[in-house]
Amino acid sequence: MTAHMLIIRRYIYQEILHRLLWIATLLFLIVMTNKLVDYLADAASGRIPGNYVFKFLWVKMLAMQPEMLPLVLFLSVTLAFSRLNQDNELAVLAATGVGKQVLLKIVARFMFLFCVVAGFVAFYAAPWAKTRIATLKAQAWQEANISGIAPGKFKELSGGKGVVYVENLSLDKRSMEHVFFQNLHGSSSVLKAGGARLEIDKNSGDRFIIFENGRRYQGRPGTLDYKITEYEKYGVLIEAGEEKSGLAGPDTIPTLELLAASRTDQMAELQWRVSAVVACILLAFVGVLLNQYPFGQKPFTLMLLGILVYFIYHNLLSISRTLLEKGKISPYLGLWWVHVLLLLIIVAIYYLPQIMHWRRGGNESQFLPARQ
Repeated sequence: MTAHMLIIRRYIYQEILHRLLWIATLLFLIVMTNKLVDYLADAASGRIPGNYVFKFLWVKMLAMQPEMLPLVLFLSVTLAFSRLNQDNELAVLAATGVGKQVLLKIVARFMFLFCVVAGFVAFYAAPWAKTRIATLKAQAWQEANISGIAPGKFKELSGGKGVVYVENLSLDKRSMEHVFFQNLHGSSSVLKAGGARLEIDKNSGDRFIIFENGRRYQGRPGTLDYKITEYEKYGVLIEAGEEKSGLAGPDTIPTLELLAASRTDQMAELQWRVSAVVACILLAFVGVLLNQYPFGQKPFTLMLLGILVYFIYHNLLSISRTLLEKGKISPYLGLWWVHVLLLLIIVAIYYLPQIMHWRRGGNESQFLPARQ
């Protein structure tokens, strides 16, 4: 390889890498902020302990990377070549013999290293992260406390099942002293107890408040028709447990085990993981080839078109995955037809300028026309 080709390749890599870093940072912050708000809301409602928020957040971000990495690479390549196109640098390169074939080879080298990272994340890191999320959910469900209840304050339980008031709380927020509880669900009743504690049914995961040594007042407010019942223990369901399945979700199964899968949902998961790598390859080529057209010099128009291509491609993959999981399409068709469709579009995009130039009677083709 000549010295000037090394310089050109290094220059293009710098352009792509520069945009890749800030796009990845921007998308990471946007998604992380959105997920952080969701987990903080769960912690505030008592669904997960507060110290689990950032545990969930970082593992969830890792689990989402197979879907984010192709988009990051696509936008980086598209914007990098758009900048080169806007400054007529691609036209200069074409005039010196560096056409789109050479540019595609240069991008392919960069893309190969990126695909190695994407493959590791999709095949190993993301499944581990999803397994870790399932483990954290089980731990959080078992360790969850009655978050938001403070001594001396009224607190409405999740789902509007009732209002509770306690004078004192233990440090782990599982035991309460001098408790008042009004049931707002079903028959109107008021409970008063010397103590109460949180219990979780191991089989169903249902969460109860167990009141001890108290009285239950049942009747219609404003009338004298009510009943008083003394009890030693009285349980109130505050939240139903999540359904537990004996089968692990296909997204948590190691990739090597999926290779021998016979269930359609597991085949769909394997093809989805492979798609993370295939998408990086195809979308990177799309990002280069879109810049051979005049709209490549208009970054805003190019970005809109690029995002449209990505979302159509991603949605078709998602639809195909769902159909394969339900057994509506053959595993041999699966998600592959979407990749083949995009590949055919890439071939059409590649040869269309030459075909148009040939129909106009030209003898030579160029990667990009110089700006008039």
